[in-house]
Amino acid sequence: MCGFVGYINKESDKKDNIKKMADLIAHRGPDSEGYYTDEDIALGFRRLSIIDLNNGSQPIYNEDKSKVIVFNGEIYNYQQLREDLIEKGHKFSTNADTEVLIHGYEEYSEGILDKLRGMFAFVIYDVNTKEVFAARDFYGIKPFYYALMDDTFFFGSEIKSFLIHPDFKRELNEKMLEYYLTFQYSVGEETFFKNVYKLMPGHYLKYKDGELEVKRYYELKFEEDDSKSYEEFREGIKERLEDSVKAHKISDVEVGSFLSSGVDSSYIAASSDVDKTFTVGFNDKKYSEISYAEDLSKKINTENINKVITKEEYFNNLSNIMYYMDEPLADPSAIALYFVTKIASENVKVSLSGEGADEIFGGYNIYQESFVWPWYYKIPFPIRKFIGGVAGLLPSHRGLNFLVRRGKKLEDRFVGNAFIFDNKEISKILSKKRQTKGFQDLTEEYYAQVKDKDMPTKMQYIDFNFWLIGDILLKADKMSMANSLEVRVPFLDRPLIDYARHLPTDYKVDKYKTKKIFRDIAHEKLESKVSDKKKLGFPVPIRVWMKDDDVYMAIKIRFEKASEFFDTKKIIKLLDDHRAGKADNSRKVWTIYMFLLWYDVYFGGAE
Repeated sequence: MCGFVGYINKESDKKDNIKKMADLIAHRGPDSEGYYTDEDIALGFRRLSIIDLNNGSQPIYNEDKSKVIVFNGEIYNYQQLREDLIEKGHKFSTNADTEVLIHGYEEYSEGILDKLRGMFAFVIYDVNTKEVFAARDFYGIKPFYYALMDDTFFFGSEIKSFLIHPDFKRELNEKMLEYYLTFQYSVGEETFFKNVYKLMPGHYLKYKDGELEVKRYYELKFEEDDSKSYEEFREGIKERLEDSVKAHKISDVEVGSFLSSGVDSSYIAASSDVDKTFTVGFNDKKYSEISYAEDLSKKINTENINKVITKEEYFNNLSNIMYYMDEPLADPSAIALYFVTKIASENVKVSLSGEGADEIFGGYNIYQESFVWPWYYKIPFPIRKFIGGVAGLLPSHRGLNFLVRRGKKLEDRFVGNAFIFDNKEISKILSKKRQTKGFQDLTEEYYAQVKDKDMPTKMQYIDFNFWLIGDILLKADKMSMANSLEVRVPFLDRPLIDYARHLPTDYKVDKYKTKKIFRDIAHEKLESKVSDKKKLGFPVPIRVWMKDDDVYMAIKIRFEKASEFFDTKKIIKLLDDHRAGKADNSRKVWTIYMFLLWYDVYFGGAE
């Protein structure tokens, strides 16, 4: 795993600037560094050595040095691709997977992307034509940012590496705050930095002579295949899962595995034959999975290395973590993930993780909603809307929340696994006039793609295109790289997903169970209390801590100074009502608080 940064302009000497920019992402690759500069471009690279430890340093060139590449990721089928390219006459100078990309691009142009199996973000520069070709993997496992400011084109693994360049203009993209308050993360192509963009998953770009072209080369589509039986699908998925875990263990260094109490990480740990697993928890046993992880690790004959995170450690690291994130993220589990990657990095260079299983196999509890009281959906929508409106006026309660949700169209209440503030709530707490119409600006075109699908499939599609990209995979990359650790995600393997996307809904979820077919497969390796365990997520006790005097006052002081963005009286009331037990506002409070901490780091002189 690595990091890269680059820019194109007519600076006479780029060596000093590119070195400083690459130093800002040294955490992504502390083992070595490398550079390429000419009159048009500067490329900087930081390496975490995983494959071909002695010869895999970048940038890497083709035979005549007419093309140069910087690459972040792993290509799991690089050995087969290498053999194919050698047969076609290409000459290799290393055994690294990076070199497969540059020769593959020579041979197949952008067609090489469809042949890849892995996670990747890379840039290939043609020295003769002065064209840049860059691409990001199918699912967004690895990040890629770019910016065009005046006559300078920036690109890289992290936004922070752009900031030090004299041509970079640091301006807040305020409209992103409105979307963030609903999603709890930076969503879509734009970022919180004005004129800085994400290259979205499954996209590539070309840049030449000031002209930028961005194209999509891959799109996930859920298409049910009724020709296969449940047993056929189960065997097909089992075979591909086992192959994926094997492929994701390819490495010249030791590989470990994260382990929580959930079925996803438990299956990976039990299937991968690793020597070490890693777990974090909290003093309150309701929020700790350590005892479970220790028990399973004994049964699968691995060593479990774990850590109890104190409240003080958690809060003392928040600003630092917001720095590593580049943009605000209000998922409380991101901080816990920072600590588990830290203990893992002290023992291994690579760790397997369970991201992606829920989105592809139907793992979130909310996917069961249409199977609970299905008769209620037969009531005409105007009546359900009226009932939901009345229920919404009453104090929050589980049964009433059910009526409120079903009194809204799915498109107006589901944006992924997190939904923090709705449009009306955002308008009330902001201190300025709104710049957007609301979250539907972003989700509408995605719902249009699945308008003929059932409700669980619509939810999966939204989660795959929003939650997975903007929250789950982003925090996995940023938190692991903050600790110079490579994280690999076997569930997000192209052959597996190409097969599993054809699963009928009733093979994935019903009234009684989520991830049905995967749980059946996992049951062959795990006890039923694990394989059938209900989805919990990564529990963090922030709702409890917010009621403690020290945390309450720290948040309140920050809220009192937030008038640039918020109606301070209203956001303090959210905090006070939570402390008084009038409502569980913990996620709303946390979302605001994380933005304010991030803003201080990047715009308040606290870098």
